Amino acid sequence: MNWLDKNYNFPKIAFSIDELVVLDVSRDGRDTPKFLEILKMLAKEIFVPVAAGGGIRKFEDAKLFFESGADKIVVNEILSEDPDVVRSIAEVYGAQSIVASVDYKINDNGIAEVFIENGTKKKETSLEDHIRYINTLPIGEIYLHSMRQDGTGQGYDIKTYSELAKQFEKPLIISGGAGNRYHLEEGLSLNFVDAVSTANLFNFIGNGLPSAREHLLEKNFNIPKFIQTNL
Repeated sequence: MNWLDKNYNFPKIAFSIDELVVLDVSRDGRDTPKFLEILKMLAKEIFVPVAAGGGIRKFEDAKLFFESGADKIVVNEILSEDPDVVRSIAEVYGAQSIVASVDYKINDNGIAEVFIENGTKKKETSLEDHIRYINTLPIGEIYLHSMRQDGTGQGYDIKTYSELAKQFEKPLIISGGAGNRYHLEEGLSLNFVDAVSTANLFNFIGNGLPSAREHLLEKNFNIPKFIQTNL
């Protein structure tokens, strides 16, 4: 947590984002209690909504995340492996509190393949069919993440998103590849995209995020403008 505070300065970053997505992507030795403690600290430090996920397999897991300060939970595997859990969470907390995370990768043949379990297990279904299926579940948003673009800073997978444009019946957040303000602008320019996400460290250090948000406001994108004051 000290490293996060030093490098990310979340209270300051909150003025440059609309929502914070925090995911525990540990593949081995996941320490959920520690992650939830971090989540509690973040929820107290910032004023924007927090969406959190990682290792949510049953209703009780989701309950712990909400009790730790999450405004929304992010789920992946249970969307297809145990959809009744998704339905039970929605019955108590509402569909708007559930973000459906979809990880995909374009293979060497140009086919978009869906992965679960932190990208380690490939699903035998097309990305298009998976999106159609998710549309039938009680979820509030789709968080579509390109595994191939992730970390490259080379921009979003606009081609794939555009090919699937007619399939999105829920609000869409795109993720993977953003490295500068122009990538964010390009993503938000798509009329079927509701939000863009970035985890690129260079966007969080210095004035990267504030400058990007100012750029988007100058381009008249429909995002709120927060006024930061010194108390």
